[in-house]
Amino acid sequence: MQINAIYPGTFDPITNGHLDIIARASKLYNTVIVAVAVNRGKTPLFSLEERVEMVNSVITEFTNVRVIGFDNLLVDCAQQQGATVILRGLRAVSDFEYEFQLAGMNRRLAPQLETIFLTPAEQYEFISSTMIREIAQLKGNVACFVPETVLQRLTEKFN
Repeated sequence: MQINAIYPGTFDPITNGHLDIIARASKLYNTVIVAVAVNRGKTPLFSLEERVEMVNSVITEFTNVRVIGFDNLLVDCAQQQGATVILRGLRAVSDFEYEFQLAGMNRRLAPQLETIFLTPAEQYEFISSTMIREIAQLKGNVACFVPETVLQRLTEKFN
């Protein structure tokens, strides 16, 4: 049976925590679609095109992972891409309430889609893209939190 998962997020920027989820999901599902969201509620540091490009640059080792940008409802995007699973990462208990509400709404909109939660490896539990951006903007060292290509892009952005 073919099971495809969609892993949505703004990925502004993609972190080692995101990559950990992608790596583990790639072992569980036939295809993992990393769906980079426009997200009108946020003002991203990187454009959608830059974020898609960064994700593409760090997932080359995974033959069953592909990247798309999207600007519509997640459930519609998932259906268009042939996904039957929405994959979400949970870092802490504080993420749970929002993610639980989101999963409930997605289930109501598209009952055929299942939401599955994965937690990142312990060393990535506290990493968020927001923190990475703030630290990088203040010239802090984020090298152990993001892939090398992302580090270069952050350095360029803030220099």
